Amino acid sequence: MGKAAAGESSIHQDAHGRWHGYVSMGFDENGKRDRRHVSGAKRADVVKKVRALEDRRDAGLGALAGRGPTVAEWLDTWLTTVAIRRVRPKTYESYEAYIRVHLKPALGRHRLNQLQPEHLEAYYLSAERKGLAPSTILHHHRVLSRALKIAVQRGRVSRNVATLVDAPSVPKTEVVPLSQDEAKRLMFAAVGRPNAARWSVALALGLRQGEALGLAWSDIDFEQGSLTVRQALQRQRIRHGCPGESCGFTAKKCPQRQGGMVMTEPKSRAGRRVIALPAPLIATLKAHRVQQHAERLQMGEVWQDNDLVFANEIGDPIQPRKDWANWKELLRDAKVRDARLHDARHTAATLLLQQGVDARVVMEILGHSQIGLTQNTYQHVVPVLARDAADRMAQALWE
Repeated sequence: MGKAAAGESSIHQDAHGRWHGYVSMGFDENGKRDRRHVSGAKRADVVKKVRALEDRRDAGLGALAGRGPTVAEWLDTWLTTVAIRRVRPKTYESYEAYIRVHLKPALGRHRLNQLQPEHLEAYYLSAERKGLAPSTILHHHRVLSRALKIAVQRGRVSRNVATLVDAPSVPKTEVVPLSQDEAKRLMFAAVGRPNAARWSVALALGLRQGEALGLAWSDIDFEQGSLTVRQALQRQRIRHGCPGESCGFTAKKCPQRQGGMVMTEPKSRAGRRVIALPAPLIATLKAHRVQQHAERLQMGEVWQDNDLVFANEIGDPIQPRKDWANWKELLRDAKVRDARLHDARHTAATLLLQQGVDARVVMEILGHSQIGLTQNTYQHVVPVLARDAADRMAQALWE
């Protein structure tokens, strides 16, 4: 290549013997001509670099091959055009917070195509020293990796550097369920309290908090003795519903506001499930329905008919924070050790496995999408089951 016409590539040798190549990549986002320079000690090396740039330009990646978007710009683009269509609102809120509070301040200044594995490793180390939980740092890694995966698919970068870095490790926490005796004490202590059946459902069926608080009477078939999980109560960040926040009010006062306490569908197909009810629980739920009907008559027109199995004093959904406080109060009154509300779910699964229920059936009751999740989460039950199997073999062969 020698002297080239305007817009064409060119290669020449300078006075010191070094070779230089120039490639026109088109125009950048500001309308300026983007002409790229490469150099090398050998002409063949420069020819190779020039042809590589020409290939990218011809593939429609001209301006993006050089001064492409920053990491911050790409994360914003991915969040508002890709993630918003693919994830649930609550997950989107988490992604937005991770990006705004952590990823953009730490990595946003780098050009997307200049981001290196070392940049990520330095950030993870810095976040760890600041006291961020390993699980939180892992969430940041996953969000960044998903955004970079789309960047690779769309030709913004040639590689996903997050895949070249070891993901932050999270120590596995052992599940500590309540014992059978503790579960019975809680159910006994709940008698006479508002929504007492809430805790029987938690300990017997292992429903997630949102699933229990979103449970509707229409989801319970008393004739068949079953319960269908169709929805879950979820708190979402209140946001404007008007275009461009044009109403002039804050998000909470926006006439078209969105978010707050909403009902959402299960995350997966496995989450939408039918659960057979134990006979005593059916009786408990029937008694609860009679009690709720009496409260409804007493409240009169104030009562909000939301068809909820577990509702507050006027029929509205129970706030998750209030539900958590009720659980903690119940633990104290029953003189049971402190435990997370989610431990009621672990208790139900553990008791089922200890009763000899097949792990695949437990998986379906809990709404797990994979049997491995059930088996790995409740490995603490295996020694008990192994001892029971040994005792049964002793009876079969020696007695």
